[in-house]
Amino acid sequence: MPEATGTQLTRQSQELTIFHDVAKTLTSSLDLDSILQTIMEKMAEYFRPDTWSLLMVDEEHDELYFAIAVGDKAEVLKNARLKVGEGIAGWVAKHGEQAIVPDVESDPRFAKRIDESTQWETRSIICVPLRSRLRVLGVIQLVNVDLSRFHEQEVFFLQALCDYAAIAIENARWVEKIQELTITDDCTGLFNARHLYKTLETEVYRSTRFGYEFSILFIDLDHFKQVNDTHGHLIGSKLLAEIGYLIKAQLRLIDFAFRYGGDEFVVLLPQTGKDSALVVAKRLRDALRASSFCREEGLNLNVRASLGLATFPHDARTAHDIIRQADEMMYLVKNSTRDNIGIAQRGVMK
Repeated sequence: MPEATGTQLTRQSQELTIFHDVAKTLTSSLDLDSILQTIMEKMAEYFRPDTWSLLMVDEEHDELYFAIAVGDKAEVLKNARLKVGEGIAGWVAKHGEQAIVPDVESDPRFAKRIDESTQWETRSIICVPLRSRLRVLGVIQLVNVDLSRFHEQEVFFLQALCDYAAIAIENARWVEKIQELTITDDCTGLFNARHLYKTLETEVYRSTRFGYEFSILFIDLDHFKQVNDTHGHLIGSKLLAEIGYLIKAQLRLIDFAFRYGGDEFVVLLPQTGKDSALVVAKRLRDALRASSFCREEGLNLNVRASLGLATFPHDARTAHDIIRQADEMMYLVKNSTRDNIGIAQRGVMK
């Protein structure tokens, strides 16, 4: 077996150092951006392309977008998108196979559109897929690499780095999914009661510090038990999911909706005084009155709710007390008229 040359040994040493640095980053950080940045920087250090980029697959739109782009024209690429299947990177995303193209002009897959928008001249391109077990997550693209130095060993090294990147992306997505599961209610997709108290504590602190008001709506569905008894728990769960969607649709982006438990919901309205919160409460009540649910199941169910409203800091000054106040107002309605709104310090709405 021939002995390795000095250049080969230097390259091998460089590869081992890069593997070590990337592995250290992978095991010491859950921050996906910093992991991918490290991998891409090491790749550029080794292969020395003119420009390089990480394109991620947007599955919803079946497109690729530039998550990281480095080079003179990186800024232009921020808003650029490729269809999966378009261009060499799009072909790699679609087929899950790498492509090493020494002369892009002679490759029918090459899309000139990106070069035209960036005023860049792509001569050669290397595209490698980031594959998870089930699908292609993205594509790493190196433009104008010196391919005379690019042999089997370099291909293996590049693929190994791409595998590291794919592991990092997949891990980050699982962590995100787990975090979502711990704060989200399975049935409705709203936040759960555990997350309610954490969010409320933050809002009490923020509102106290900056002198803001915020309001809480406590919503309890009227006669929900009859739905379960008459139509069964599957229909009951479907109804709760549809009502959760209706509540969310009536709110601003800064508002929070929670499933408190059973057929009870809580809405947190940051920077909202009592009169403004009452407008939202009426809108929710009227939306329920105007809606019928489980129509796909052929039922057209009508549902009403008893609502309670309390405002910080006028009605209570702690997270626990503000919930208790709104809850008491809800019960005031529940035990009298139902299908109405109880307001702290004002009573049931006339």
